[in-house]
Amino acid sequence: MTRRPQPPVARPMSESDFRTLYERLRASARTDAHGGAHAGRRGALRHLTPARVAAAAAEVRLGRTVSLAAPIETRPGPDNPDPAKHRMTGPAPGEAGAEGLHFALDRFAMNVHGDADSHLDALNHVLYDGELHGGVPAVDATAAEVRSLSVDLVREGIAGRGVLLDVPRLRGVPWLEPGDHVTTEDLTAAEEAQGVRVGPGDLLLVRVGHRRRRGELGAWEAARARAGLHPEAMGFLAEREVAVLGGDGNNDTAPSAVADVAFPVHVLAVHAMGVHLMDYLQFEELAGACARAGRWSFLCVVAPLRLPGATGSPVNPIAVL
Repeated sequence: MTRRPQPPVARPMSESDFRTLYERLRASARTDAHGGAHAGRRGALRHLTPARVAAAAAEVRLGRTVSLAAPIETRPGPDNPDPAKHRMTGPAPGEAGAEGLHFALDRFAMNVHGDADSHLDALNHVLYDGELHGGVPAVDATAAEVRSLSVDLVREGIAGRGVLLDVPRLRGVPWLEPGDHVTTEDLTAAEEAQGVRVGPGDLLLVRVGHRRRRGELGAWEAARARAGLHPEAMGFLAEREVAVLGGDGNNDTAPSAVADVAFPVHVLAVHAMGVHLMDYLQFEELAGACARAGRWSFLCVVAPLRLPGATGSPVNPIAVL
């Protein structure tokens, strides 16, 4: 019988330890690889250079596209009390069977940052100690400063090398249970097991199996209990110069590992490091395709909506194998 690797023990963090980690990652994000200050407020996207985007095109070998988004949900549930609203606004009464030209029309409204729908977090999404990313004061920030950190920052899209690390596959389980943490040791072990290495400018996707568990067991109150990354794992992203982080859950674990900080990964990623997050993606089809192809890297294309000033956007990332 093959022995399943035991999950690493993820220790709780005191707020003091978290502050130390936060300051270290924030200081690291302020300096580029040559020791100078970086220009502008692109955050970790500075690692995604044109040369790395061009190199990512070489990841396409099969010509197969895979959506990494879950269908937008319009019915309320334990993890989605404020679901998206969709209604047909046309054709008008009597037009459907009438002669001539008429149109079917739609209207959508949604809470972008819920616990069910796939979305991207912009750099103006997280406020911590009265500031936005880059030290922009949240209270006195100008409209231009806030907009410079909004989802409009990625209006040209994000394209680069995507890497999927499948932690449940590593541990020999279908999913991680709510409350479990992905550690740095998990990430490095998954790299070794899958024969891939995360590098500068990569779009790192970490599967915890949230979507599969939800699909098989039904929705639960994910705000109170979910699997995600341990805050200390963010050091891995900083060391590897990751540009974007995406998860099939919220990326943060609940309950939090840090006393009095409910979303430590969001604070470290978005606020300290300038890493755009993608929450509640769908990796089941991609994981199967990668396993069959025997490789876990691919071209990944992310095209958020152009919403000037917005703190996030619904998103449908596409992996191209």
